[in-house]
Amino acid sequence: MEEFYYRKLEVYKRAKALSHAVCKLIKTFPVEERYGLCDQLRRAAMSIPINIAEGFGRFSAKEKAHFIQIAFGSLNEVMCELELSQDENYINEEQLKELESQIIPINRQLSALHKSIIDNGDYSPLQQKL
Repeated sequence: MEEFYYRKLEVYKRAKALSHAVCKLIKTFPVEERYGLCDQLRRAAMSIPINIAEGFGRFSAKEKAHFIQIAFGSLNEVMCELELSQDENYINEEQLKELESQIIPINRQLSALHKSIIDNGDYSPLQQKL
């Protein structure tokens, strides 16, 4: 496998785009949330592509799958925090739906990637384009 293979994964590219979108959005939040919800949301969003990359830096399928699970957990955390942000009127329904439309395919791709790693003992780039 070539160096930094994760860069070619569609799920990694989408996770990075989501992270950028979240970081841009939280700049509009109230200043009192800077060290609360904003910080938590930023870290969770950034954790998704970071854990995909870290997983692909591991040699065992078990470790690789573990980091994909962490990315999946962070993705769910982002969705929850965005819902809380809407509840607090920091974002509107349209903004939530836009980000959710980015989250759903990442969710599906992480699930498929995890299944591929578990079922095959590793991820082969020839199996599917994720």
